[in-house]
Amino acid sequence: MRTVLVTGPGGAGRTTIAAATALAAARPGGRVLLLSAGPLGDLLGTPAGTPDDPAPVRHGLWAARVDSGAHFRTETLAFQERAATALELLGARKLAGEELTELPGSEQSALLHALRRAAAGDWDVLVVDLPPLRDALALLALPEQLRRYLRRLLPRERQAARALRPMMAQLAGIPMPAQWLYETAARWDAELAAVQSLVEDPATTLRLVAEPGPAAAEALRAARAGIALYGLRADALVANRILPGDAADPWLATLVAQQRKCLDEWHEGGRPATPVHVVGHLGRDPRGLDDLALLGLAPPGSAPEGATAGSAAEDPWPVEDRLAEENLLVWCLPLPGAVKSELALVRRDDELLLTVGPFRRIVPLPSALRRCTVTGAALTDGVLRVRFTPDPDLWPRAH
Repeated sequence: MRTVLVTGPGGAGRTTIAAATALAAARPGGRVLLLSAGPLGDLLGTPAGTPDDPAPVRHGLWAARVDSGAHFRTETLAFQERAATALELLGARKLAGEELTELPGSEQSALLHALRRAAAGDWDVLVVDLPPLRDALALLALPEQLRRYLRRLLPRERQAARALRPMMAQLAGIPMPAQWLYETAARWDAELAAVQSLVEDPATTLRLVAEPGPAAAEALRAARAGIALYGLRADALVANRILPGDAADPWLATLVAQQRKCLDEWHEGGRPATPVHVVGHLGRDPRGLDDLALLGLAPPGSAPEGATAGSAAEDPWPVEDRLAEENLLVWCLPLPGAVKSELALVRRDDELLLTVGPFRRIVPLPSALRRCTVTGAALTDGVLRVRFTPDPDLWPRAH
């Protein structure tokens, strides 16, 4: 399955471009799913379905809208039923569905659940309308982070003792953690693993949408490091709502000049280093499939650049062997757009806690580096190079 994740600065027209991308990808004999948390009815000219039951839009194209409120109520009531015994011991009163109001974070949970459902479906192309850029990157990093928390809080090796819990509860007279807790953790881990696999798949790319201007240029610059930090790939930058170049009105002429300047920088400076697709302004908000077709979005390729079997196996964060010359191993982490003042890293056991501006990731060290100590780091030409010196007490000795 080819997956295109559409995001960009707020107000750039992400939902419209996602719908136009999905329409362009639809072809006879193919199956394309458009997934969005935003309103799709007016844009597509037909109501959207649900992640469990997508609605057909036209031949080869289906659409589903993510309803975070409904998902929150369903999941909360299901969890309440599974935890019924523990809640009764605490004297808790059950909540009714009509009194539940979704809490912060429910949007992310609903979208992750919808992605897991889509990953299990029989689709050729999946187009996902994500939240604004910074929130989207945090969402895509969430499965890896949550799985790490589950492993730390409920390690699998401790589950081996669950067979002893009934006997221990009788001896101590205290109810022990119930089986449902570990079963729930295992179910969450399986669902998160499916989404993480989708995000990390070589056939998954970001499609960035931005309306050219200083604010968009800065937002994209700041996000480049986050995209690289989380191991994501951008296949295109869609420059949206481009005004015609022959505007006679002085006010419009100023906006046109601003757009052209930004576009020239994106084309010539390679910032971001992705192909730029220009989409003209229709003079109105697109409504219906005919308007979406007028935008002229190219369909996503069968595989993104660099997604071949050989390149997929290539390590994006290689380790340079300088043992013979300098007694060093150097871990090279490409972080384009990163600024030294916004960079921080901490070694913790066999992990590296890496912070780049608002983005943070905890990554395991390659096996060779776990037997080394960190001796320095430097950011040069968009690449963070972390220097490691072998620990004499752990490094194999030559005989």
